[in-house]
Amino acid sequence: MKDKCQHCNTKKAHHSEELKKKFRDRLNRIEGQVRGVNRMIAEDVYCDDIINQISAVKSALNAVSNLILDAHLKSCVVEQIKEGKIEVIDEVMQTIKRMNK
Repeated sequence: MKDKCQHCNTKKAHHSEELKKKFRDRLNRIEGQVRGVNRMIAEDVYCDDIINQISAVKSALNAVSNLILDAHLKSCVVEQIKEGKIEVIDEVMQTIKRMNK
């Protein structure tokens, strides 16, 4: 379910601590991969090897993005539709378009 943050006027997600930990763990691994790419560049590792590692990072980010979209659809979007806020469908469609660029 999404509602407005009282202090910042932005929408907030309400996911379980377990799900948020899963997202954070994956993002921490990706962060480590990005640091590894940085080291590879500093150490003059062969360009093709760096590109392969960057591809792995992009793939991992896409996987996290898909997991978050899945959670969004199953919680935030469902709740908004139940509340009669069907404009959330347009928001989801825009999100999917951005993800596919």
